[in-house]
This record gives sequence, C-alpha cells and structure tokens, in this order.
Amino acid sequence: MTGPIELGAWQIAAAAALVLINGVLSVWLRLDLERRLLAASVRSVVQLALLGLILEPVFAARNAWVVLGIGAVMLVLAARAAVGRVSRGHPGMAAASFVSLLISAGGTAVLGSAGIVGVEPWWEPRYLIPMLGMILGNGLTGISLGLETCLQQLDEERARIDAILTFGATAWEAARPVATVALRTGMIPILNTMSVVGLVTIPGMMTGQILGGTPPLQAAAYQMMILFLIAAATALGTLVSVLAALRSVFDDAGRLRTERITKS
Repeated sequence: MTGPIELGAWQIAAAAALVLINGVLSVWLRLDLERRLLAASVRSVVQLALLGLILEPVFAARNAWVVLGIGAVMLVLAARAAVGRVSRGHPGMAAASFVSLLISAGGTAVLGSAGIVGVEPWWEPRYLIPMLGMILGNGLTGISLGLETCLQQLDEERARIDAILTFGATAWEAARPVATVALRTGMIPILNTMSVVGLVTIPGMMTGQILGGTPPLQAAAYQMMILFLIAAATALGTLVSVLAALRSVFDDAGRLRTERITKS
C-alpha cells in the first residue's frame, strides 16, 4: 500500500453515527446538549468539506497571493476566536490579538516552511497553510487563556496593585506578577501536550502522515518540528497579547484604569 485508503460518503456517515452515543448520553443524563451537538457536528462537516474544496484548487494553482490571502483570513478568524473566548476585554484587544498572532503564528510558520524545512518557494501551500493552521489552533488558545488570566487578575486585584503603585512602584513592577501568572497559564496546554506526546497520544499531524504512507520516523520528525514551532508561537503570542493588555489598562501616568476593562 503506497497511499491512504480513500473514504467515501458511507464511511463518513458510519463515523458520524457514532456521535449518537453523545446524544444518547445527553438525553439520558439530561445534559441538554443535543442541539449543540447536532449544530457542532453539522458545522464540522460543512466547514471541513468547504476547506477541502477550497484547498484543492489552491494547491493546484500554487499562487503566492492566493496563499497569503488565505493565511490572512485564517489570522483574522483566529484573532476573533481568541477574543471570543475571553470574558473580559480592553480597548483594542481584537487588533492586538491579530498582531500577536501575525507575529507569533505567522512568523513561526514562515520560519518553519522557509528556514527549517527549506521549501521552495517558501509559500508552498501544501506546507505553509497546514503548518499555519496547526500553529494558529494552539496559539489562539494560549492567547485567550493568558488574556483571561491577566484581565481577571487586574480587575479583581486592583486594590493590591493600587497599593503597590502608591508606594512608588512603576506600572511594570506592579503588573509583573500578573503577567507572569498569565504567561504561565497560557503555556500550560502546549506544555501538557509535549509532556505526553508519543506516550499517551499520537498527534494529528503524525497520524495523518502515517495514514498517508509517510514512514513513522519521518512523521515523528515532522511532529517534533511542529510541536516546537507551536510552543514558540504560543509563548510569543501570549507575551505580546498580555503586554498589549497591560499597555491598554495602564495610562501614561502609570495608573491602573480598571474602567477600561469591560466584561463580555
């Protein structure tokens, strides 16, 4: 066997039928998740089918502007998803999330494609788009967790921070403990993944490559690279977004302006 076994509609339907287990549990235990489960399942099918239909001509055309356009759309959607997961907000948070993802995820994806793998051209869609998607999926989680922790602590611990500022501390000195906790929280998911990968789980990229006929050792090498890129992007993206949040809620005089923190 030199390639993957092609799946047809009936195989997808058979796999989808297994989701009925979730529906039965929801009804039995009165979880009230049936509608959400149905909506999520339908969205998954529609979105993935559309993605496949879009990527086929993109891969065939190999046009740099089309690839960069798709990358820009992915960045915008990822930034919106990151902001949508946060219960609090600050002025300019959506734009700051986009910039943080552009720098972190976009930068590491290009670095992985051009500098590490050595793809020519560097925007080769079969490499750049999947790599960017995997990095964005994990990076936005780190950003949302970091922002949630940062804004929550600034809002709930404003008395302590104001007291530290009163004693002559700078805004950064007062906010540094908050930034430290936020960064640590944002990096926990990828660190947990890296700790158990290969022992408890076989990641999606490695699984897909093995199913596609790639030798397991080579698939493992690609997975290692992706995990390291994700870890770097998550740390950098969380750092940029947290620093932007701190810059937004502290004024030029170094005072904490909690009225700038809004609740969704």
